[in-house]
Amino acid sequence: MDSCCVALRANSHLLNARKTGYGNGDNTFLGERTRGSLNNNSVWVDQLTNSLRADDKKQQKIKSGAFAVLTSNTPREAVTVQPRRVERQRVDPKNVASIILGGGPGTHLFPLTKRAATPAVPVGGCYKLIDIPMSNCINSGLNKIFVLTQFNSASLNRHISRTYYGNGINFGDGFVEVLAATQTSGEEGKKWFQGTADAVRQFIWLFEDAKMNIENVMILCGDHLYRMDYMEFLQSHVDNNADITISCVPVDNSRASDYGLVKMDGRGRIVQFAEKPKGADLKAMQTDTTLLGLSPQEALRSPYIASMGVYVFKMDVLLNLLRWRYPTSNDFGSEIIPAAVKEHDVQAYIFKDYWEDIGTIKSFYEANLALTEELPKFEFYDPKTPFYTSPRYLPPTKIDKCRIKDAIISHGCFLRECSVQHSIVGERSRLDYGVELQDTVMMGADYYQTEPEIASLLAYGKVPIGIGRNTKIRNCIIDKNAKIGQDVVIVNKDDVQEADRPEEGFYIRSGITIVVEKATIADGTVI
Repeated sequence: MDSCCVALRANSHLLNARKTGYGNGDNTFLGERTRGSLNNNSVWVDQLTNSLRADDKKQQKIKSGAFAVLTSNTPREAVTVQPRRVERQRVDPKNVASIILGGGPGTHLFPLTKRAATPAVPVGGCYKLIDIPMSNCINSGLNKIFVLTQFNSASLNRHISRTYYGNGINFGDGFVEVLAATQTSGEEGKKWFQGTADAVRQFIWLFEDAKMNIENVMILCGDHLYRMDYMEFLQSHVDNNADITISCVPVDNSRASDYGLVKMDGRGRIVQFAEKPKGADLKAMQTDTTLLGLSPQEALRSPYIASMGVYVFKMDVLLNLLRWRYPTSNDFGSEIIPAAVKEHDVQAYIFKDYWEDIGTIKSFYEANLALTEELPKFEFYDPKTPFYTSPRYLPPTKIDKCRIKDAIISHGCFLRECSVQHSIVGERSRLDYGVELQDTVMMGADYYQTEPEIASLLAYGKVPIGIGRNTKIRNCIIDKNAKIGQDVVIVNKDDVQEADRPEEGFYIRSGITIVVEKATIADGTVI
């Protein structure tokens, strides 16, 4: 007896197959009884067998993607026909515009932002915060980069021009362009940036330029610490055919209220978005994070999913939201995204590596000191994906009879018989005899003072840049070009949590003493 089993895969086209005689009975082939003979001399069996045997040199491809097994009293034939491959749509980096938001007033990082924009604040000894998203873009092959600035942008503009214009970083046919807040004619044109979304809206005409051929727009923050391949993020956006994709991370109870929180369904679509919820609203945003691959113990510690503030929009969706749908909404996190979740396909992309929002004094301080650990969760060094910064051409650091433990010492420093523990020492720093530095972030100096200049200042009772003899400093951030004299003690011995002493050259935030830029702390001062 002869038999035939035919299993049809998705997108099979039975009409094409019928040309070889499949339909020897009823027209309704799939799932119903088929009339007709399957004897050896059946015409359609002979034709199909001959076609599939037809010379091993040629492999016939059946568009229907069928798997057929024929059995008869003649030798058995088993044939597998592979379906036609569908090419995956790959992201073209040339069609992506990256926008780095750097125009906020930086109130949470004050006084570090007293004279500098948030992205221009030093981090890790020799970098600036703007170097993180810029380097991630470069390492991801994205070369159309816009930086939006507004407050205290002079040092940021200077750093970008020195670092990313003609210093060996090849943008090919791309660019990095600073877009400063500006005023134009008309009533609306008199306003400065009113928020993150408004900043993008005011330059939306630039992204519409047909020559740029922009399909997706990626929005990035300038105050985060992380290493990310944006192409994986963008590819997820394209694979899901999403209108908007938000990069997300699991977070614990202590930090959840500081972020925008999301809930998503089983397909990764965001169904609810709440910006910095409190109380009962915060509790309502708890979710089962084991679905993200966390262990039950990790899920208990981190029951929330937070937005990283990293978004990618389809170009036409962004235009519609900013210009037509919500023309008066000024912020992405609190206005645009929550509204878009109700109307558009907004997908979550789960980022599983290290990420830290360092937009507050406490988080900035802790993230910097975490870099000094023996096995840090994040480090700037990676030969495949380096972080770029401005070349300084400084000499190696000179260390004379010092005790150093768990510390990062940057370029061009001079350390003499001092102790540095669990601290970061920025470029061009000078630590004199007997200095004790513990749990401190020292940002260094923008220029050197020569030994004769230092001796002259000391002779006249003045304080040179750096830290003078026998000074003890703990739990402190020392901003650029600070002058700290001899026999100074900065330890916050009374455990003050908040204090403003601008006339004395320091502030206290979250128990951390901050010596402001260019401050002078006189000999013998105790803080």
